[in-house]
Amino acid sequence: MKILLLHGYHSVPGGVKPTYLKDHGHEVINPKLDDDDFEAAVKTAQAEFDKHHPQVVVGSSRGGAAAMNINSGDAKLVLLCPAWKKWGAANKVRPGTVILHSRGDDLVPFTDSEQLAKSSGASLIEVGTDHRLADQEPLEAMNGAARSFSPPASFSGDFPYAYHVLPIHALKLIASSEKLRSKADLRATNIDQ
Repeated sequence: MKILLLHGYHSVPGGVKPTYLKDHGHEVINPKLDDDDFEAAVKTAQAEFDKHHPQVVVGSSRGGAAAMNINSGDAKLVLLCPAWKKWGAANKVRPGTVILHSRGDDLVPFTDSEQLAKSSGASLIEVGTDHRLADQEPLEAMNGAARSFSPPASFSGDFPYAYHVLPIHALKLIASSEKLRSKADLRATNIDQ
């Protein structure tokens, strides 16, 4: 899967998150975003999106705010502790967006993500112990969210999905059910041939 990963403020490309996603079979586009000029960061993000057409956009902190401010078409959005109240004009995301956030985050309040999820109908998953979300459990959750979450094909309206906070074990169950469904589809395909 092709993923555009937008890093946080004063972070650099090639860190823990893009490396984890690459190590799990994804093609990761991870541009350097301008730390001093948010509009320039958004322009870079949009240019990379337009050039590569990823299926998923992952944005971490300030990169999450940048992800909210680009035209990402039908790509899945996975936001990690998005700093949307500090940067950019966007204050909603589309249904099917997944937000990962830790209550222990001391830089971006968890309540910001609760507000964003409630107003948009996004899924909010509580995971990790701090802002970085760089431990094994949040990294697994990021990978699972990138692989598993998307708006259903039947969605055609503007009303948001029901807001909910999912504990991390719920995401693991969803991700494993996706794997089981994929294996069942594969078995069915093999039987039909």
